[in-house]
Amino acid sequence: MTPDRLLQLFLRIGGTSMLLALVFVVAPRAWMEEIHAALGLGVFPDTPIVWYLARSTSAFYAMMGGLYWLASFDMGRQRRLLLFLGWWTVVLGVMLCGIDLWVGLPLSWTLSEGPVVILMGLALLYLIARTSDAHV
Repeated sequence: MTPDRLLQLFLRIGGTSMLLALVFVVAPRAWMEEIHAALGLGVFPDTPIVWYLARSTSAFYAMMGGLYWLASFDMGRQRRLLLFLGWWTVVLGVMLCGIDLWVGLPLSWTLSEGPVVILMGLALLYLIARTSDAHV
């Protein structure tokens, strides 16, 4: 598989996984409460701001997934955008590690979120660097 095709596949798989967050924009409260409890996070707080943040964050992830898909169709013209997304993803991963530690999330959550996001950003940057300048 060519580096260009691998980058396109990476963007589309990543974009699709982020688009799946659309489910939680409209998911029944019971689903979110059950998942929260199953993750060992206790009772899901039933306040408007918590519901707003949960659903708007899901919508934001879905928007990012759409952006990844759009960028995958013309990677050459979107090179600057892809580099921005790669670097910003690394920065976001570092911030998520800090936030997770600050708010006291379980270590398993912290290790499976921030470091994974950092690795995804680095993988994106690596794939961009391996592609031909004519295509990316």
